[in-house]
Amino acid sequence: MGKTDHSVRILYIDVDSLRPDHLACYGYHRNTSPNIDALAGNGARVSHVYASDTPCLPSRTAFFGGQFGSVSGVINHGGVCADLQPQGADRDFRSGPAVNSFGQRLTQAGLWTASISPFPRRHSAYQMTWGFNETVDTGRNGLENADEIFPEVERWLKSRGQRENWFLHVNMWDPHTPYDTPASFGNPFKDEPIDPWITEAVIEKQRQSYGPHSAREVPHYDSKINPAFWPWGRGEIASVADAKVHIDGYDCGVAYADLYIGRIVNLLADLGVLEETAIIVSADHGENLGELNVWGDHQLADEFTHHVPAIISWPGVTTAGSSVEGLFYNLDLASTIVDLAGGSTEEWVGQSMADALKSGKGGRDRLFLSQGAWSLQRSLLWDNWLLTHTIHTGLKDLSEWMLFDLKADPHETTNVAAEHPEILSDKAAELTDEFAELASQCRLGDPFTQVLSEGGPHHARIPGPEFGPYLDRLDATGRGHHADWLREHGGVPRPTDLAAY
Repeated sequence: MGKTDHSVRILYIDVDSLRPDHLACYGYHRNTSPNIDALAGNGARVSHVYASDTPCLPSRTAFFGGQFGSVSGVINHGGVCADLQPQGADRDFRSGPAVNSFGQRLTQAGLWTASISPFPRRHSAYQMTWGFNETVDTGRNGLENADEIFPEVERWLKSRGQRENWFLHVNMWDPHTPYDTPASFGNPFKDEPIDPWITEAVIEKQRQSYGPHSAREVPHYDSKINPAFWPWGRGEIASVADAKVHIDGYDCGVAYADLYIGRIVNLLADLGVLEETAIIVSADHGENLGELNVWGDHQLADEFTHHVPAIISWPGVTTAGSSVEGLFYNLDLASTIVDLAGGSTEEWVGQSMADALKSGKGGRDRLFLSQGAWSLQRSLLWDNWLLTHTIHTGLKDLSEWMLFDLKADPHETTNVAAEHPEILSDKAAELTDEFAELASQCRLGDPFTQVLSEGGPHHARIPGPEFGPYLDRLDATGRGHHADWLREHGGVPRPTDLAAY
């Protein structure tokens, strides 16, 4: 496509670690998000958008590059699979991935493109800025609060916001650990309960288990927490009261980001361009808040690491208060933005949601999800079911095959794989075959094979600097049997009873 022949202003707000079910517009019982909710009321809420690849680096590489991580090779936070592979002899004067990047497609469509984010330097992920006219690094490598991001947004919008044909990416970090919302914000949730699925019995069971960011080791591989660095945290989850402190910290981060989203919206109104500006709110991934014994991190190919919000308020496209219920990838969201801006999504795997936004209908019948930095997991999501294959546990207590009925068990408390051999006989092969097909398109072959050859995912390599000390900690805290398992099996998952399968 050529340049757009109509005025387009697009603001994409990318809130790191924002899980949709902690927004009121997605049904949360706490009022964390009045400004995001207002955007949903003025536009559309896409209910089921999932990052194809997690966590941060794989997710944003996929979004800004238009390809699955299992094809690009970027699935990890370190090692060979943290970088795009060289294009090789067929690399032209300009590289194919750069020419086909999100920023380049928007620039080719005639938009002035800018990104305000510390992410490229945080992860050496400069591929997400390919094609952009401007990039602004806010300088704190992802430790910024929204009040540190907003001045750069304000400066940019006051300088360029009243012009036509621009795209601005704004990256906020407040819900990402460490939870460090300024004390002056207070805790609007101090008298409000947390989700009732978290009970003393659940916590006690988790404390007998193990893993990075588990109930006994919330910060990482031990319980040491620096209050100056993580003022809203707990080093261990020993009770429901501790869980509430942790979740209040997360929700305050959501609310603080939302506060500044409201200020950005007000600024657009002051500039007289709000009614003409498309606004999208989404995330790179979600966050586990106790599910599968992961507290405040994004380590799995599961519902809570992969499910992201997608609020789209696009003049002339979305209908106020509408919703779209189908299954979509974050890659589809990227394709939608470029498509509606008048750009080309040719050679991308993402499918534009433009028609679905207008009709409320559409989507995929299943999604394939991948995690490669904290564990090695691949999942298939369809209807209300999630089937997960664990290849490397990331030093967590995980079974090789896990099946969850998300309608009956929305917080993934019970693995029902052994109870449904009929599902496994069908879906396990589908999952394996799909990733084999994707890997056949990757210059590396299967990226998981490369990561395994390096000792496992970046944050849980064996041997690695944390491995020995963590085994010692397990021995010292009455969990020596788990240390013995890890000494013998490393990242090999627990076997699932699949006799019938």
